[in-house]
Amino acid sequence: MNARKSTSTHRLTRVTVAMLALALAGSVSAGPKGRPHFDPFPDQARVVAKTPVFEEINEPRRECWIERISHGYEAPRERSYGGAILGTIIGGVIGHQFGKGTGKTVATAVGAATGAMVGDGMDNRAGATWRGPEEVERCRSVDQWTRRLTGYNIVYRYQGREYSAFMPYDPGEFVRVNVSVSLAESW
Repeated sequence: MNARKSTSTHRLTRVTVAMLALALAGSVSAGPKGRPHFDPFPDQARVVAKTPVFEEINEPRRECWIERISHGYEAPRERSYGGAILGTIIGGVIGHQFGKGTGKTVATAVGAATGAMVGDGMDNRAGATWRGPEEVERCRSVDQWTRRLTGYNIVYRYQGREYSAFMPYDPGEFVRVNVSVSLAESW
């Protein structure tokens, strides 16, 4: 009976080893150069440092305001010299009527100059138009810079070694890692 029990136990061990070999064969595949390669499995690693990463963004805005502008008289587009010439002649004739000797010459010159200014003003003001104050809208573009968090540069430790990565969110104290094992060359 012991021999039977021993044979039965021996068969059970063989079946167990065969099943274990089949299970391992399912998770082992041939890696580079025909070496066995095991499928990756998940684990976790501790985050030892994290630095936020920001992006600078300009969102210009339009800023407008109202200005009050006073114009007064606006001269016509083309200037006329006829009034100045006519005013010089008339002013010279009137000025010549006053004084004697050298005074008569001075009065003629003063009359001509005054007549020229009055005649020019009257001739060119006649075409001028009065423009009172008006409100004008002025606008400009103003830069408006903002900072936006884009993610984190992290350093994590797994099995005593440190690795770094960028993550688009705050990972907290731990990150999930995929671990892959393969046979090394002989030691």
